[in-house]
Amino acid sequence: MEMRSKQTVLITGGNRGIGLELSRGFLALGYQLIVIARDFECFEFRDHAQVTEVPFDLCHVDQIPALIASLPPIDVLMNNAGVMYSYAYDEYPREKSHAMLKLNLEAPVQLIESVSKQMLEHGGGRIVNNASVAAFTGHPDIWYGITKAGLINATKSFAKIFSGKIIINAVAASPVDTDMQKVNTEARKQAFKNSTISQRFATAEEVAKTMIWLATESPEYINGTCIDINNGSYPR
Repeated sequence: MEMRSKQTVLITGGNRGIGLELSRGFLALGYQLIVIARDFECFEFRDHAQVTEVPFDLCHVDQIPALIASLPPIDVLMNNAGVMYSYAYDEYPREKSHAMLKLNLEAPVQLIESVSKQMLEHGGGRIVNNASVAAFTGHPDIWYGITKAGLINATKSFAKIFSGKIIINAVAASPVDTDMQKVNTEARKQAFKNSTISQRFATAEEVAKTMIWLATESPEYINGTCIDINNGSYPR
């Protein structure tokens, strides 16, 4: 892959939770960051010399190609942004399921399509998708599980399409200690913890470290796969 003096990483949802840990980690490695989020209120790295903030709602999937075309060449894409609503399947508002499909699945796929074109022009790159153990377990939020399963399938499909010119992988974490847990009941959160060996959620830093490894150091033979981060809650 053609190497420029400073590598550039695009992080979706890089302003909070796992995304913020990704931002911290890549800054420590000297990367130039492009962070996409709907807002940057209280963002830790506002006005940082190595960070470009892009206010954008990824639900506007049709606008993503033009957005990517307006940005500098990207070496690493971190598809991190996502949402979970936790409605019962028979009480799911249609607008919420549509929004989840756009943000959790359609937007990452469109980002992969758009970013990969310039990656291939510059000799390659790496992509990491933030999926979930919900893709495998039958999640109470049925649309969340559907979108995460689709993202893992897309990871495998694109790996074959790119034929090693772009390395693309995913991670599937069990519940992580972030603001996303606010939508879960205390009983559900405790049940999640009880299913793990360490009796706790994963930390955002633990997931981010794994994603950064896949984006920077992992062998190229690790391609088109999904790394489990679930502390024994879903052994396979």
